[in-house]
Amino acid sequence: MVAEVLAHLSPSRGGLFVDCTVGLGGHTRALLDAGASRVIGIDRDAAALAIARESLSAYGDRVELAHADYRSLTQLLDTRGVSRVAGLLADLGVSSIQLDAPDRGFSFRRDEPLDMRMDRSSGATAAEMIAAADEQTLADVIYEFGEERHARRVARATVAARRDAPIDTTGRFADIVRRAIPRKGYSRIDPATRTFQAIRIWVNRELEGLDEFLARAAGRLDEGGRLAVITFHSLEDRIVKHTFRALQSEGRLTVRTKRPDVPAEAEIERNPRARSAKLRAAERPADAGPGVTP
Repeated sequence: MVAEVLAHLSPSRGGLFVDCTVGLGGHTRALLDAGASRVIGIDRDAAALAIARESLSAYGDRVELAHADYRSLTQLLDTRGVSRVAGLLADLGVSSIQLDAPDRGFSFRRDEPLDMRMDRSSGATAAEMIAAADEQTLADVIYEFGEERHARRVARATVAARRDAPIDTTGRFADIVRRAIPRKGYSRIDPATRTFQAIRIWVNRELEGLDEFLARAAGRLDEGGRLAVITFHSLEDRIVKHTFRALQSEGRLTVRTKRPDVPAEAEIERNPRARSAKLRAAERPADAGPGVTP
């Protein structure tokens, strides 16, 4: 949704922008080409950052990349002496490189180690967390983050299966989930999809602190500065929608998207993974106060 991002963030104004989830650098490149003076790109995936660093090298000191979680925005800007920015972008969720790269464990299309960490330098893997969690915790995670109505069945089957052997590959885990879920005719999505989403969100704490990040980001905007967020599932989108509304009621933001922007059919044809994307954007009004939220 590059065109929609540029329309909302309006980088032709110039100034410093922050790409909070730089990935391979596509949005950062677009921002710089459209007039952004400088971009700070953040990502917690070191492998993605290495590729972005290579692909963005031609921009020289107009781009700075940092290995960090976007939720550390305040600290990252403070250490650079940056109080305000012209715009921020957060493209949430798992990236194509993470889904496609071998041995990352995000996809059950291949049998590979059950890792799922966006930042492989820290934290427990999905296999380790599944091994340590009790049945009730697993059921709650799968139900809350995957909206899987058979969460209790899946959790029970997972606990039973790990007594026989560790659940340490995507193929084994997907088979356990599929057998646990009752089949009633044709389904467009694989029965393991919702559970894999839930475990991925759990491992990476994807929803944790998202509302606080948005509040901090709003406090870092210049007057007229813009904030754009792309989500890929309903739980993220719900948090963004409600947080934007709350910040608007406090006079700290003006919501630009009454309803979220969605990809055009042509983009979905080029990239089917974009089908579930939703873009919401907001702007800091001139009378929003001093800004800079701790």
